[in-house]
Amino acid sequence: MATIWCNALFYTMQSEGHTIEALVTKDGKITAAGSYNDLRNLAEHQVDLQGAFVYPGFIDNHMHIIGQGEKLLRLDLSKVTSTADMMDMLLRAAKGLSEDEWFIGEGWDENMFPDRKIFTRYELDMVTESPMLLKRTCWHAAVVNSRALELAGITKDTPDPEDGVIERDENGVPTGLLKEGAMQRVLQILPEPTEAYVTKALETSVDHLLSVGLTGAVTDDLGYYGQYQTPLQAFHNVLGGKRKFRAYLLRHFSVFSELMEDQAVYKGPWVEPGEMKFFIDGAFGGSTALLSRPYADDPRNSGTAVVTDGELENLVKLARHYGEAVAIHMIGDLAAEKALDVIEKHPAPAGKKDRFIHVTLLRDDLVARMEKLPIVLDIQPAFVPSDFPWIADRLGHDRMDWAYAWKKLLDRRFICGGGSDAPIEDPNPLLGIHAAVTRRLPIEQHEGYLPDEKLSRYEAVQLFTSGAAATIGKTDSRGRLAVGFDADFTVLAEDIFTVSADRIPEVAVEKTIVAGEIMYQIHS
Repeated sequence: MATIWCNALFYTMQSEGHTIEALVTKDGKITAAGSYNDLRNLAEHQVDLQGAFVYPGFIDNHMHIIGQGEKLLRLDLSKVTSTADMMDMLLRAAKGLSEDEWFIGEGWDENMFPDRKIFTRYELDMVTESPMLLKRTCWHAAVVNSRALELAGITKDTPDPEDGVIERDENGVPTGLLKEGAMQRVLQILPEPTEAYVTKALETSVDHLLSVGLTGAVTDDLGYYGQYQTPLQAFHNVLGGKRKFRAYLLRHFSVFSELMEDQAVYKGPWVEPGEMKFFIDGAFGGSTALLSRPYADDPRNSGTAVVTDGELENLVKLARHYGEAVAIHMIGDLAAEKALDVIEKHPAPAGKKDRFIHVTLLRDDLVARMEKLPIVLDIQPAFVPSDFPWIADRLGHDRMDWAYAWKKLLDRRFICGGGSDAPIEDPNPLLGIHAAVTRRLPIEQHEGYLPDEKLSRYEAVQLFTSGAAATIGKTDSRGRLAVGFDADFTVLAEDIFTVSADRIPEVAVEKTIVAGEIMYQIHS
């Protein structure tokens, strides 16, 4: 049955400012677009949107969907602003915990605390004798208690892994802070998640993502929940039935060969396979992003390489062996340089594009090399208000010209999609759009961090619509409101092109439509 959606202002994103009065959808596709009078006789059913504002369905270009669900189910420390408040939350949450039950929380950020303090194992020991793991907001570091260190076999005599750091006190005793590969020593001893648990986390996440106006996401989940069959089956369980949501799955290097050899099946169009994903470096928060020159606030440290140069080349060769592109996490400029060295040597297969994730710090020479390659970029506008102002002290002001340089990248005509990296940041795309436009928090009143890199509202919305669609090869089917495109759109109560900039994050999502079906509505 054909449906006409009307009584709204529809931004098609086909060109800046282009709008229409109505859409007709049938069998999950847009079949007609234009004026209401021209279209009203083409449909048997009508949906009156009551003066709302409609945009192509928002897409998050980089996140961890199941991890976001876990964050919603676990102790969320992302809003804590002091060590005292964090300790209070931990003590309350630990009540009733059995001796062998893991206490897991995530999202803490010492940069939010006036004293910048990071808890030690001994302070966490006062909370509970159960094993405790508290992931930092970046997911590249964690603090654990003595029981967790014991279970992981980490002692004073344990050497740092090549891809990580065990922080120690003046006597060489581990403090409980683990970075990168050292954290994996604890993660790998956690109880293996069941399909039921992963399915519940995914359901929780998708329901939340639909409520903030997202219709799809590029997501990295397949290498974190035991065998790949567990998360992949969860996606098949959850998506495409009563929950319509589109997931483009990056394939983690740790399970990639098995996925390829098993000829894993994906439930298109709801679950589709993407590039092979791996990391080169860490993050700025834990000073593990890989830099070509040392950190300004830590001259002995240039970051942490998560893979050796040989491993990096072998990973790219593995993807090429199967005729696939790669998706590479790169925060620091040296990480980008290492990626370019290998990709120039082993180019992407014909017709495919490699995915550079984050590209937070670059250089002129690196950008010039990037322009010659078939690549797409995942950028996270919300990183700007989260990382400033402390990031300038960490990197030094002489490196800021190509830091978080979204405007310059767009001006150089790179294909860019906007993401949240949830659960690292809030997945609400309106927060990302606001951050791209203002480069500050809504509560801050200044011209923005590195204001020359501000985007126009149209450019910002493109990141989460047509730009994101382009990164997954869906230029002709998603990201715009046009005939033949998927009937995915986001309905807002106010016009984010005209409302005051600091009100953008407050605009209510009235409906989220996927494949022509209402998946969320505000009063449902």
